[in-house]
Amino acid sequence: MLTLGTRIDSIAQKSEKGFVSIFDGKTLKGWDGDPKYWRVENGNLVGEITPETLLKTNSFIIWKGGEPADFELKGSFKIAKDGNSGINYRSEQLTDVPFALKGYQADIDGKVNYTGQNYEERKRTTLAYRGQKTVIKPYTGEKTPEALRAGIKANAWTGFEVVGSLGSSDSLKTLIKSEDWNTFHLVIKGNHLQHYINDVLMSDVTDNDTVNGAKKGLLGVQVHVGPPMKVEYKDLRIKQL
Repeated sequence: MLTLGTRIDSIAQKSEKGFVSIFDGKTLKGWDGDPKYWRVENGNLVGEITPETLLKTNSFIIWKGGEPADFELKGSFKIAKDGNSGINYRSEQLTDVPFALKGYQADIDGKVNYTGQNYEERKRTTLAYRGQKTVIKPYTGEKTPEALRAGIKANAWTGFEVVGSLGSSDSLKTLIKSEDWNTFHLVIKGNHLQHYINDVLMSDVTDNDTVNGAKKGLLGVQVHVGPPMKVEYKDLRIKQL
């Protein structure tokens, strides 16, 4: 007969089936980033900006294990009050800016204004605010940077439609711990992109834009231009679907 504790452990193990660790907690093996900003400390992947190392452009540490297409990514993060970070996926690495990615991002910030939303770095910007279920319309414009910029207003893509609510941004914010550990879970299947924080769905995007959307790409985590900050990640693991 299974005890309750055994049953919970069994369920947890079943839910983790197929996940593999992508950070060993000891070294930066398998990752590529500027050591000025990234290190391992107390078993955590740490990104830090000091008064002496302020950034001119956002900097990423990039996982070198491939370009996942459909996957689930899990882990935990803790970020300082003035921090700004994010988890990029299905992204491209720029060739003219060091350690820079452009692509989908699960946004994270210390003031919890943006944590949980879907923000596309260096491309269409906000695709869903926290609490929104959106559909991105097919793109019919020109394939130029100027046309892309014309589709952005107030740091959000004008080509998305809100089709449902996951709860108000303010109510969901109360479920995210400030300056403490939170879990994240990204579920990325086809053109359906879901961001969970502490097991709660925070944003849900269906991207029907086949011109600007991406089906696979790089993973990375970010330190953002701005004041000195620190962000920590741990227990990073992926299940490719």
